[in-house]
Amino acid sequence: MSTFVPDFWPHSGLTHLARNERGWLSATDAYVRHLLRRPELALVPESCAAEVALHEMLKASPARRVAPEELAQLQDDDARENYTVFLRFRDGLLAAGTLEAYYLQLMRSGAVNVPAVFIDTVVQALLRNLLDDCNDAFEARAAEMLFRPQRITLQEGQMLAGDQATLDMLNETAGLGEVGRLLRQSGALQPTAQVQVLTADNAVDYWQASERHHFLLDLTHELTQDLSHGLTFKMTRARSGLKALARVLERWVAHLLGVQVSIEPVHQVTDSAWRWHVGLDVESTAILKDLYQDRPVDGERMARLVSLFTLTFANPAEMRADVGGKPVYLGLATNAEGVVRIKPQNLLLNLPLASVS
Repeated sequence: MSTFVPDFWPHSGLTHLARNERGWLSATDAYVRHLLRRPELALVPESCAAEVALHEMLKASPARRVAPEELAQLQDDDARENYTVFLRFRDGLLAAGTLEAYYLQLMRSGAVNVPAVFIDTVVQALLRNLLDDCNDAFEARAAEMLFRPQRITLQEGQMLAGDQATLDMLNETAGLGEVGRLLRQSGALQPTAQVQVLTADNAVDYWQASERHHFLLDLTHELTQDLSHGLTFKMTRARSGLKALARVLERWVAHLLGVQVSIEPVHQVTDSAWRWHVGLDVESTAILKDLYQDRPVDGERMARLVSLFTLTFANPAEMRADVGGKPVYLGLATNAEGVVRIKPQNLLLNLPLASVS
């Protein structure tokens, strides 16, 4: 009997992409048209005739070369810049052959020449593809952390990750748009609870609401219970958001590098002679580097660590010889504003691989 796999992230563009024999995604004309519907490229009443003509031409022939003199005819500076960046992005995608190849080439080049919004669009499409058989709402929600910044809050002993853009919007407008903003400013409207923690009981609701980004992910990995005689008992949560994130990261590495790894959240690093570490974001990268080099890390910075992980290779022969058989330690941390911005490319660029895939 087949297992029903729900749909999610309908605007990821997956339906407009073609899979090759490797399972990687090739950009089609339909996908380029999908990108043209982004708000940065949408026509507005103020669009000049040249912009309208360019937009319509690209809809009709998405892969058509656009000459510099055509772009120069656009009267609005922002529109001209947006189309210049978009065409650079489009040309890179088409030249690379697949979204995966484009992403790897761009990140390995060390010269990222497109805005984060386009990179996040690619990451979302890649994740939607590698999670196409996923029926676990916790993993799908955890995957959002790789392309949408998360605000971390502590609430009644729980560490909760909420979509930054969604929480900031609700805090400003209570979800009621410009009217809500005015009411909040006048003091006539109090914040309303329009977010909820993802649980086993409401997980089925995630799929249809996946693009509202209203579910909080519980990143609490261990529950601590004080026993008699000064003993402490720690129990790992079965539905930990960190565990779900670890499963997504395993799939990410396998899909893009062809390497099988196992990732597990851990409370602390007890290995005094660790050999390799990778920060999943800018903050944890800096913290782990300082710890590795025995430089002091003050309590305020240490408190930003959301979690540590151990990563082990299924086949140690795929690791560099000087690190073979040793675990790789991963870190995840917030910035000073309590926001986590995962850089999923870090796992692809910084693992101690015996050879580049």
